[in-house]
Amino acid sequence: MSEPSPPSDTLLPLELVDRCIGSAIWVVMSGSREFEGTLVGFDDYVNMVLEHVTEYNADGTTIQRKKMLLNGTNIAMLIPGGKQ
Repeated sequence: MSEPSPPSDTLLPLELVDRCIGSAIWVVMSGSREFEGTLVGFDDYVNMVLEHVTEYNADGTTIQRKKMLLNGTNIAMLIPGGKQ
């Protein structure tokens, strides 16, 4: 017996991430770091490449970076639109 397919109005997680390419995204990592930047690309493991990145640390410091690769294993939450 085959699995039922999702309704046509359902948005799968990787589809949502794909729609965010070229847009601002806020990434909360497991631990105490958060990143905000422009999503350049990602893979099936949700490893992400961000540009124009601001890194927020638990001690209140921020660091600006041109580009970085985030390991999808450590991503806890993604928020499209950035950290408004």
